[in-house]
Amino acid sequence: MGLGAEGYLRNAWYAAEWADAITGALTSLEILGERIVLFRTDDGSPVALEDACPHRKLPLSMGRREGDRLVCGYHGLTFDSAGTCVAAPTQSAPPKACVRSYPLAERYGLLWIWMGDPAAADPARIIEIPQWGAPEWGYNRGPVMQVDCHYLYVVDNLVDPTHVTWVHPGSFGDASCAAVPIETTSASDGVTAARWLMDARPAPFYAKFLQFAGAADRYQHYEMRYPANAIIKAVFVPAGTGGHGAPLHSHAFCMDSFNFLTPVNARATRYFWFQLRNFAPQDAAISEEFTADVRDAFEEDRVILNAVQIGMDTSPTPTIDLKNDLASHRFRTALARMIAAEG
Repeated sequence: MGLGAEGYLRNAWYAAEWADAITGALTSLEILGERIVLFRTDDGSPVALEDACPHRKLPLSMGRREGDRLVCGYHGLTFDSAGTCVAAPTQSAPPKACVRSYPLAERYGLLWIWMGDPAAADPARIIEIPQWGAPEWGYNRGPVMQVDCHYLYVVDNLVDPTHVTWVHPGSFGDASCAAVPIETTSASDGVTAARWLMDARPAPFYAKFLQFAGAADRYQHYEMRYPANAIIKAVFVPAGTGGHGAPLHSHAFCMDSFNFLTPVNARATRYFWFQLRNFAPQDAAISEEFTADVRDAFEEDRVILNAVQIGMDTSPTPTIDLKNDLASHRFRTALARMIAAEG
């Protein structure tokens, strides 16, 4: 599948960095093809500015902080946390000397950045996670991962339950995932591909955590929200107790995986992720095991996706689509319309 949406949706929140990774030091990032410098002021407030002095475009991240101000490392132009030039060593501050300031918000341990019209930056538009912070849910997170491909190829992966059979046979997938049809639904905020796998052997990643023995009914839920946020839900219940409309079994295993894609540029994506689980909320050893196992599985995805980008760049023949591409096709089509509407 080629790229179905050109450019990026800018009036949206993207995960910029883990909140605890941004300190008083200057951090330079590329997001949606724009260079941005992030830091915290003396009172801990996060700041994001265009990482380019308006004089000769030297990155401000190559300068230094003086209190809550940034000083360019080339000619000393000084900018406040709103991006306004407040000092120039050999003259008064040029009135047109300013850099863009980006709205930020902190939620779910992440620092979110708004890349579009600042007046539209409503934190209420950040994805909602109802069970966040609930004492009965365990939590684990992994390090940010960079994937060397366009973010829409990662979207394809995260809205396709079928790939686990071939990419993750030793963790998330097995032969039972191969041929069961997928139900695809669309909503105003995204697209979901889901299915029940009935009376199947539990996949290796999950089997060791189940509170029941034997075969299981498994629910796969792959949901992609605009602009590029995925919610992957895994549910395992004893065989014969699952299916649409069935009440959740008392021994059900539930894991919700949250995956936030931030385009770096046309050939790189930063991938933030964490999981919430419905058992052992205070068990640090299980959290560490989840993180290690999920990281290993995502590394399998990264190998595939990096190679997909190379293939897309170098193969002279057109791509084809399969039935399991329906969810991705719907997502890309709707996203393209949203991008076009921004002009």
